[in-house]
Amino acid sequence: MKSAMQGIAAAAVLSLLLAGCSKKEEVSVVKVGILHSLTGAMAQSEMPVSDAEQMAIDEINAAGGVLGRKIEVVLRDGESDPACFAQKARELLTENKVATIFGCWTSASRKEVKKVLEEPDIFGLLWYPLQYEGLEASPNIMYMGAAPNQQVVPAVDFCYQNFGGRMLLIGSDYVFPHTAGAIVKAYLPTFGGECVGETYVDMECEDFDDVIAQIKATKPDVVLNSLNGISNRAFFNALRNAGITADDVPVMSFSVSESEIKYIGAELMKGHYVSWSYLQTISSMQNLSFVSRYRNIFGGDSVIGDPMEAGYIAVYLWAAACEKAGSFDVEDVRMAAKGLSFDAPEGVVTIDGENQHLKKRVRVGKVNESGQIDEVWRSGNVVKPDPYMSTYIWAKGL
Repeated sequence: MKSAMQGIAAAAVLSLLLAGCSKKEEVSVVKVGILHSLTGAMAQSEMPVSDAEQMAIDEINAAGGVLGRKIEVVLRDGESDPACFAQKARELLTENKVATIFGCWTSASRKEVKKVLEEPDIFGLLWYPLQYEGLEASPNIMYMGAAPNQQVVPAVDFCYQNFGGRMLLIGSDYVFPHTAGAIVKAYLPTFGGECVGETYVDMECEDFDDVIAQIKATKPDVVLNSLNGISNRAFFNALRNAGITADDVPVMSFSVSESEIKYIGAELMKGHYVSWSYLQTISSMQNLSFVSRYRNIFGGDSVIGDPMEAGYIAVYLWAAACEKAGSFDVEDVRMAAKGLSFDAPEGVVTIDGENQHLKKRVRVGKVNESGQIDEVWRSGNVVKPDPYMSTYIWAKGL
């Protein structure tokens, strides 16, 4: 009888010890969500961003984690569907109990997730890696990409100075392209420019015959392209089939980075232009090391685009904000993030405490025959983000 009782006691002690170990393991981990399109029209663009975010997390974990905890990733597929993004964001915050979310690409997906984040009983925080149309500054979003005054407006200035003021707009049929188009149309008259045409298509569009006809009829000095997703390949292929080269009509793209060029084909993109803050060809030691580490993981022929670098930045800035706050609490982290800087591959970036966007440089690049982007212009200094275009008088009517 005594032996049986001793066995029960030992089992009870072992059970308590195991429970203690489980509890210890639980508190030694902090969960974060990565929410990108892994399927659908946007998967080609978003999967590499997810990879870059995971790379940053792995690096931070190898260095000891955040506040003594290892970061555990909960990966979810937004399926290139804004409604699905909202659903998955809700699950990440309420069921998986993540401390923050890194993700989204399109403004449509961001806006749907924003609604979830701002619910009083949820109040989550999204680190958004894309350049976008502005006219937004949510306390629940950290904007890692360029605001319009850090991409669209400087690109229009570059085009006017180098190609002329007659510009044709083409984009995907959702928030960012329409708003970017409105900004361009409001800005063009200030220097005598003209919008000679404007078309918006589905992100999976493969028929650009009407657009090609419009280009031939209007003979623009430059095309401003805000297409997203797989339709870019069809558009540039249509240009080639029509015999329209970059020398004839250059295209300035706002959502085509190195990773999209790899998918589209360098032979289709050669000679055309893009506007970003980060280019893989930046020759700084920080960037050379970043590219080397990425290629060691994902292969020597891997390419890195601006949204990928912005996603990578986001993870490091979140970790720094947590360390500064001494907490994973959303409001504590948000307040601690104000004014934080990071020596990023693109150069030093700083979170503007007024609007939670990054102060960063602006670059314009030209696609070369290997599919890389050569810098042809950059801003002299970092540019303060102005998401509401408050310094532009003409923008008041937007």
